Amino acid sequence: MVVGVLKIDFLLTENRSLKGKRKIVRSMVDKVKNRFNVSIAEVGSNDKWQKIEIGITAAGNDRRHIDSSLNNVLTYIEKLCLAEMINTEMEIFNL
Repeated sequence: MVVGVLKIDFLLTENRSLKGKRKIVRSMVDKVKNRFNVSIAEVGSNDKWQKIEIGITAAGNDRRHIDSSLNNVLTYIEKLCLAEMINTEMEIFNL
């Protein structure tokens, strides 16, 4: 089994409230869930209204497929332009 994990940090420079942040997170999560077969959730900085930490995971039996899937998700999120992407970390594990 191969498991891929992608963590993305975003900065919301124009945001002024947690309500605005939640709207962006919900939009991002819903769009990714509808388009890709991955798990996605906000994984940190829950009470900071200018920072978003998103975690994405994919599981399968082929390392190249998992790598490609997570890179496609990353490109898609970047093209959404909902927030400024400031950091990404990707790891793929063979279990």
